[in-house]
Amino acid sequence: MPGNERTPGTGAAVGEQGATAQPGAATANGARPAPGRTPNGGRRERRRLEVRERLYTAAISLFLERGFTATTMDDIAERADVARATVFYHFPQKISFLEEWGRHRRARVAEILRRGQAGDRPVADQLRCYLGEMAKINLNARQESAVLMDAAARHGALFREPMLDVELARLIEQGRQTGEIRADADAAQAGVILAIGYFSTVLRWIAADPPPFSLPDQIDSMLDIVLRGLLA
Repeated sequence: MPGNERTPGTGAAVGEQGATAQPGAATANGARPAPGRTPNGGRRERRRLEVRERLYTAAISLFLERGFTATTMDDIAERADVARATVFYHFPQKISFLEEWGRHRRARVAEILRRGQAGDRPVADQLRCYLGEMAKINLNARQESAVLMDAAARHGALFREPMLDVELARLIEQGRQTGEIRADADAAQAGVILAIGYFSTVLRWIAADPPPFSLPDQIDSMLDIVLRGLLA
């Protein structure tokens, strides 16, 4: 059954809850090791990261060409020119590629904000910058967002993979500590609300062509509504 391939020797089916940490995976904040700068160093580690990145690139290109469901792990192995077992070693479930796609996007936003020194701004501005940059990524790659975010929503990865919630909650908790956010605010719950608001807005935006509304404006409006209940 497409989308339910099993990892050799594990019996784990695609779509089962709980992602497994993989070699070369992004760190908890979504950042990925820069090329040539690996955690443990050494040619073997660099090679492993290069193979992982080649697999990721092959998978995403196939999803865009053929669709997520129609693409198999064998297809990905063939496109990346590696053995089938190598695919499962780095990405034990096909849905893991979608989770990696989300990590890539968050890492790009984190780097943009770091370069712009967004951390020095009030927390409301940091949230606005973060979600605004996420909106720009979708605008610049609408077809990619339409195919991959729809697949993530259909196959359970979109709301299961918690890192966007966590990153937004971290910013909210930072504001709570500085007195910008109400002391009685639940940062984790607020992070979930913002993440769901973001995802649902993007899903509505990709559902029609041409887009039914301005994505940045709609996300900004959603954030305003949430901030009204959070700001001290």
